[in-house]
Amino acid sequence: MASRGNDQSQTSRNGVKGKVLTLDTMNPCVRRVEYAVRGPIVQRALELEQELRQGVKKPFTEVIRANIGDAHAMGQRPITFFRQVLALCVYPNLLSSPDFPEDAKRRAERILQACGGHSLGAYSISSGIQPIREDVAQYIERRDGGIPADPNNIFLSTGASDAIVTMLKLLVAGEGRARTGVLIPIPQYPLYSAVLAELDAVQVDYYLDEERAWALDIAELRRALCQARDRCCPRVLCVINPGNPTGQVQTRECIEAVIRFAFEEGLFLMADEVYQDNVYAEGSQFHSFKKVLMEMGPPYATQQELASFHSVSKGYMGECGFRGGYVEVVNMDAEVQKQMAKLMSVRLCPPVPGQALMGMVVSPPTPSEPSFKQFQAERQEVLAELAAKAKLTEQVFNEAPGIRCNPVQGAMYSFPRVQLPLKAVQRAQELGLAPDMFFCLCLLEETGICVVPGSGFGQQEGTYHFRMTILPPMEKLRMLLEKLRHFHAKFTHEYS
Repeated sequence: MASRGNDQSQTSRNGVKGKVLTLDTMNPCVRRVEYAVRGPIVQRALELEQELRQGVKKPFTEVIRANIGDAHAMGQRPITFFRQVLALCVYPNLLSSPDFPEDAKRRAERILQACGGHSLGAYSISSGIQPIREDVAQYIERRDGGIPADPNNIFLSTGASDAIVTMLKLLVAGEGRARTGVLIPIPQYPLYSAVLAELDAVQVDYYLDEERAWALDIAELRRALCQARDRCCPRVLCVINPGNPTGQVQTRECIEAVIRFAFEEGLFLMADEVYQDNVYAEGSQFHSFKKVLMEMGPPYATQQELASFHSVSKGYMGECGFRGGYVEVVNMDAEVQKQMAKLMSVRLCPPVPGQALMGMVVSPPTPSEPSFKQFQAERQEVLAELAAKAKLTEQVFNEAPGIRCNPVQGAMYSFPRVQLPLKAVQRAQELGLAPDMFFCLCLLEETGICVVPGSGFGQQEGTYHFRMTILPPMEKLRMLLEKLRHFHAKFTHEYS
């Protein structure tokens, strides 16, 4: 105690007050959080952009941010109907303008009628605007072939990410060996590992099978679960379909097997389905976990707990900045559902413009409406181009010695495996870097191409990957792929 008193008096004499919040005193769980898609490599990309603006000479003229699925930042044009309705909602004086189609005006008026004070600037109820939740329920029913959806089981959210965090907050409990374990796919979207670190939950990795186009294997799920029970209490199984970063699309048979596994092992299922519109490969088809669960009948349909997530940020819309999403819960305990509503109310409500946009995504123009033809053409153009980019990416990478890329069946990323020479691995270790991080940093410095190392998503030990979005315009993507292929050849030669 005397020593501490002396320290305090010394601080007082010097007239310098110590910081209350330091790296040593802050929440240690937050320090463990990592988020690769906006990590150190992206910070370096920002610095390079700044240097280019200042006239610093580089071997490239621009930084290409292929690290994140941000469609509009990559040049994708917004869907006209969505922006027309949003413009009318934000500035209702435009409702008298002849420049907007009547169906867009009707949609805007309906949204505004549901807003407090008929303004997008008013708070909504915490679970989201009721008519929009009803539209989401109708969308789910149409998508799933008529299987009912209850608006009271649907919560609008700040993108899918916010809903995923909320669900995990509800599920994480216990201490020591009783701590909640959450099974996540490896490779995974780093939101999951980041949130589990923040909540001090136990991350339980199950590996997707790269040799079988990133298939989900039940035997691997069982292995991960059995090993985890020695150190935690596994309660949650997360599935990403279509996959991020891996781009695989699960078969119906696989989904049925996953549901049976979750039911038998007493796991809460979380289905991240934000890429459900992004399916390209011939023979691949999106099947929602909700639809498969209900069609399996009792006891699965009546007892297996499920939360499924969707977003306006991906698909053909790519409206990342509006932060619109939803979660539908199935077979959730009624009292827990009240607690979920309470937890969401702490943040007041999701962004109302994002809610409005979600309403349009789930209820687009119908064939009888004047905006339908243009909407349908724009939607099909985006998805057709993404399909062509997926095929091109796979083709170019697989023609390159030392790079192997599984088919990009869905989503909007490729996750190729790269061979790295032993000398490059040793050099990375000397620098205190993961080998694929070293490769990606060298790629960025020499070409201006920003991709995310596979180590940020998780991968089998001894393998190296990177995640790259397929969103750049076709000609820029073609150039990017060629540059990347040439760089890998040069890098391999340099370190051989």
